[in-house]
Amino acid sequence: MNLIIIGLLFLVVGFSLGYIIRQVINRKRLASAEHQLDKIVNEAKERAKEITFEAQNKALEIKNEAIQENKKGQELLKKIEDKFVKQSEQLEQKVNLYDKKEENLKEEIKKVAEIKVKIENARVEELKKLESIASLTKEEAKKKIFEQTEIEEKDNLAKRLIKLQNESHTEIERKAKETLLFVMQRMASAQSAETSTTTIQVASEEIKGKIIGKEGRNIRSFEKATGVTLIVDDTPGAITLSCFDSVRRNVAKVALEKLIADGRIQPARIEELVLKAEEEIEKEIQKKGEEAVFEVGVPGVDPKLIHLLGRLHYRTSFGQSVLKHSLEMAHLAGMLAAEVSADVQISRVGALFHDIGKAVDHEVVGTHVEIGRKILRKFNMDERIVLAMQSHHEEYPFETLESVIVQVVDALSGGRPGARRGTIENYIKRLEDLEKIANSFDAVEKSYAISAGREVRVFVKPELVSDTEAIILAKKIATEIEKEMKYPGEIKVNVIRETRAIEYAK
Repeated sequence: MNLIIIGLLFLVVGFSLGYIIRQVINRKRLASAEHQLDKIVNEAKERAKEITFEAQNKALEIKNEAIQENKKGQELLKKIEDKFVKQSEQLEQKVNLYDKKEENLKEEIKKVAEIKVKIENARVEELKKLESIASLTKEEAKKKIFEQTEIEEKDNLAKRLIKLQNESHTEIERKAKETLLFVMQRMASAQSAETSTTTIQVASEEIKGKIIGKEGRNIRSFEKATGVTLIVDDTPGAITLSCFDSVRRNVAKVALEKLIADGRIQPARIEELVLKAEEEIEKEIQKKGEEAVFEVGVPGVDPKLIHLLGRLHYRTSFGQSVLKHSLEMAHLAGMLAAEVSADVQISRVGALFHDIGKAVDHEVVGTHVEIGRKILRKFNMDERIVLAMQSHHEEYPFETLESVIVQVVDALSGGRPGARRGTIENYIKRLEDLEKIANSFDAVEKSYAISAGREVRVFVKPELVSDTEAIILAKKIATEIEKEMKYPGEIKVNVIRETRAIEYAK
């Protein structure tokens, strides 16, 4: 029990001593912190005094610098002001001097005016004296002098005027010839005249026999399918195709070459290969048209118009290929347009398409110029191109410089020696007229002029024409030919009516 009490006493004493010790320690810490704080505050006050002193010194320096700058500015301003005052004084002196000169000049002008008045008065007086002496007024005297001079110099003036006109015409003609010769020299292309016959080489006389066929059956089928006269004579190793239409002649040439290579020469095979040959020629026509527009440089042309242009490859004019003629004209037109500062592209395209109507003039009524204008407008060609091409035969007035150029190059291309052959053109025209007359009858399926125009073979639709009516039709065609055409000798009209019966064995 006593031990517990003693233990409690020690415990109480221990707590009391610990509390007292903690209080002593805390007081010492507090005193140390206050001392430290006082030290910091004192240092801060000292630093603040130093900063304030430095700031005052800096402000004083800035103030002194500002005073110096202001002083310099005042001095500079004073110099500028003095300079301005001096310049103002000099300007005022110059103005005064100018005013004096102006006054002097006015005085001189006044004196000159007075002198002019005196001179004019003196001149009038002199004229009056002269008029009174000569009994003529000034205008009458002038007129008399002019009349006298005109009489004396009339012949000289007329001779001089004629000389100037001749010189100007000679110079203009010389320059025009130089320009045309320059263009023609740059475009030196060869032209070959087309003929109306084509020769096919054959290996043996046996092939000739096959081509003729039994009783001439094959040759008749071939001529009917192509419209081309097949001449198989004694010429060794050769067969001649005769036709004025170069398209049909080339179709026949391709078909005959295929038949000879195939060896199976019979009516059905002939018709089959003729159709294939027509397809090949159509492709060749399209190719020729594309080559032409590419060569001239005409982008975006409708394929149908290109096809019409390609057909001109097989169309001839006076024996000259119309497409070759048009291409030559396009190049000539471009060069000539460049020489005279015209539109080069319009001239080239107008020349290229100037004869486009000839591609269908045997199918459409009208001149090839009028047909060509309609074709170009149908395919939305530039109106300037239509104006350029429509005057090359002077059917329409020359509305643009390009239309004159197209007419000139048409004459250059067609008129130069060797380019054309008039007899061939007249011959072909007669054959075309023969076929045109025959085809004008409704019952006619197709017709071909052969034997140099001395015969026209007319194939009729058998379902529309009887044998008796075929005789009447032949008479009508012959009568129409007599009425419409002029020709030497006589023309044989051969109307052919053929009936075919076809059946299939199944």
